[in-house]
Amino acid sequence: MSYSIDEINQMSQEEFVAAFGTVFEETPAIAHQAWKNRPFISADHIHQHMLKVVHEMDQKSQLTFIRSHPDLGSKAKMAEASVQEQAGAGLDRLTPEEYECFQQLNQAYRDKFSFPFIVAVKNHTKDSILEAFKHRLNNPLDMEIQQALSEIAQITQLRLSTLVK
Repeated sequence: MSYSIDEINQMSQEEFVAAFGTVFEETPAIAHQAWKNRPFISADHIHQHMLKVVHEMDQKSQLTFIRSHPDLGSKAKMAEASVQEQAGAGLDRLTPEEYECFQQLNQAYRDKFSFPFIVAVKNHTKDSILEAFKHRLNNPLDMEIQQALSEIAQITQLRLSTLVK
C-alpha cells in the first residue's frame, strides 16, 4: 500500500510506525522517532529524518542496527522487503556452488567486521555483488561501517519510494 504525504502527515505515531516501521530492517524505533518531525513534504523528507535517527545513534547502537540485517543469499528468516530484494538479484536461485561461495564470503566478512555484508541489491547483479564482497573485505572497519550505513540509506530510500505516492 502507498500513502500520500497528506495521509502520512495525518497518521498517528502508531499508524506511522505500522506503515513505515519495516523500512529500516525490522527497526520500528527509527520510524517512531522520525514521526516527531511531521509535517513531511516528500518521501525524501521522511527519509532524511529517518536517516538522521540512524546517524545520531552512537556507534554501538549503529552496529546493533547493522547486525539486524540478513546475510546475502541466506535461507534464514528475514524481512519481506529483503526477501523480495534478494530475489530480484537472483539470490534466491543460487546454484549449490554459488550458494557455497556466498556463505564463505558472508562468513569471512562477519569474521572480519562482526556484522553482515550489506549492499543495495537492487543496484546489483549476482556477479557485481560477489565483486563488491571481494573488494570490501579489504576495507578497514570504520570504512565498512560507513559503507554499510550508506548501503542501508540506498536500500531504505528505494523501499520508502514504493510506500509514498
